[in-house]
Amino acid sequence: MDKTSLYIVPTPIGNLGDMTIRGIEILKGVDMILAEDTRTSSKLLQHYNISKPLKSYHAHNEHRQVEGIVEMLLNGKVMAVITDAGTPAISDPGFLLVRECLKQNIVIECLPGATAFVPALVKSGFPADRFVFEGFLPHKKGRASKIKEILLEERTVILYESPHRLLKLLIQLVEAGGGDRQIAVSRELTKIHEETTRGTVAVVREYYSDKVVKGEIVVVMEGFKKEKNGL
Repeated sequence: MDKTSLYIVPTPIGNLGDMTIRGIEILKGVDMILAEDTRTSSKLLQHYNISKPLKSYHAHNEHRQVEGIVEMLLNGKVMAVITDAGTPAISDPGFLLVRECLKQNIVIECLPGATAFVPALVKSGFPADRFVFEGFLPHKKGRASKIKEILLEERTVILYESPHRLLKLLIQLVEAGGGDRQIAVSRELTKIHEETTRGTVAVVREYYSDKVVKGEIVVVMEGFKKEKNGL
């Protein structure tokens, strides 16, 4: 069996205790760690006494970095890629590197581990047998049409949203006719102030209308029901 050259290592989304034993072992054994934010990752690595060279690899430089990283991998370096929180390539850098490594027949291994949408989905109470993950919606162009599209999606819908755009999203969902749709908004998952707010979009919008929202957000929405809408 060929030797793994690149490891995709999930990191905790909040609680450092969610780091896996295998993940720690991998990070201690590689030659270099590619990190989305070296300052953020340094705190995690220090917590687990991991001392390895760090290389910055994030959304703003990944196109420039990929070629050089692949060359190092082809020359025998063993690396791990991590992001600030969760699994690389899930709404975070990683996809471009994985794709290029596969083109070059570089052996990749992805460890199972933390990702924010799974606990949010499970605790939402909505069906988890069929769902669609949309990640972050477009900020401007195409946002309105995407919102109309997801309101017609029959499967459970999962979105990521930033704290300062959450209220805007809820208002837009109501304006698009989704005010009576059931929704669960989770924030600060695995942290001390973890909170999940459930109710219709209209009710949850009212709840957040006068609050300062902090932490990353996962929005889970029930799917469109034809019979409920007379179709």
